[in-house]
Order: sequence, then C-alpha cells, then structure tokens
Amino acid sequence: MSTGLPGEPTRRTVARVLPVSSEGRVLLLLGCDPAVPDVKYWFTIGGAADDGESLAVAGVRELREETGIAVDPSALGEPFGTFEVGFSWNGRAYVNDSTLFAVALEETPVSFDGLDHLESQSIFEARWWTPEELDDDGRAADPRLIDHMRAAIAHVRGGVQ
Repeated sequence: MSTGLPGEPTRRTVARVLPVSSEGRVLLLLGCDPAVPDVKYWFTIGGAADDGESLAVAGVRELREETGIAVDPSALGEPFGTFEVGFSWNGRAYVNDSTLFAVALEETPVSFDGLDHLESQSIFEARWWTPEELDDDGRAADPRLIDHMRAAIAHVRGGVQ
C-alpha cells in the first residue's frame, strides 16, 4: 500500500482493537518508536491488514500476535469508529487509515511471545486503563486515545457510558 514515491508516506489500512473489561478498563500497550527509544507512550493494539484480509481478521490476528489473546473475528462485531493518523516509525513515514473495534474481554494476562524481533524491542508492557487513569498518566500516543477508549467502553456496553 505504499505510494511508491520517494519521500511520500506509506499509506496503510489498519485495524485497531480495544479490549474492554467489565470494570470499564481498556487494554493498551506501552512502547516506543525504535528510532526514538527514550520516548515511551501508550497505544492501542492493532496493525495493517494483509492483502485480502478483512479488517476483523486483521484485528484478531494483531490481538493474538501482540498480546497472546485469541478471539473469534465475530466477537469484534461492527467497528465503532475510524480515524487517520500520520506518524514516523523506525525512520519511515506512515499514514494509517484506522478502523476501531471494541471487544468485551475480562482482564487477563498478556503474552508477548508472538511479537516479531523489532516489535519485541519496541513493546514493553501491557496494562488495563480507565480513560481517567490514562489521562492522568499523560503518555497517550495520540490525544484522541482517551475519546477512543470512552467510545469503546460505550460500544461494548450498548451505547451506555
């Protein structure tokens, strides 16, 4: 999905998954850009869809690879939002067209065994957060993350916050 032009960002179609516990906490990952390892931030689980892969299938694949948690694609249901974000990662520019999914999931241990080599050097921790706790922490990857968390919680609760 690269533009193929030098200096142009690589555009990707991405599935992001926000697991939501019955206590209203969302599972996030703590990581960094490998090119800037001293700056750590919290972000949602997910990544680019492979060619021919549906967004739901991409989302559950990324959830399994990044956390060891396996769910059926049907558990994601309908997406609850979309957004576009431009960023740099490992010295390369990207633009992600992201689709957000929420899944009800009890707080469970996470495994990083499915991470590839570069991911294992850039993802350090997983934690269940309330939007208020993350807002107080101040290390969200994107200022929209708090709103995305609130929307995911409302989505799994059938629209009730």
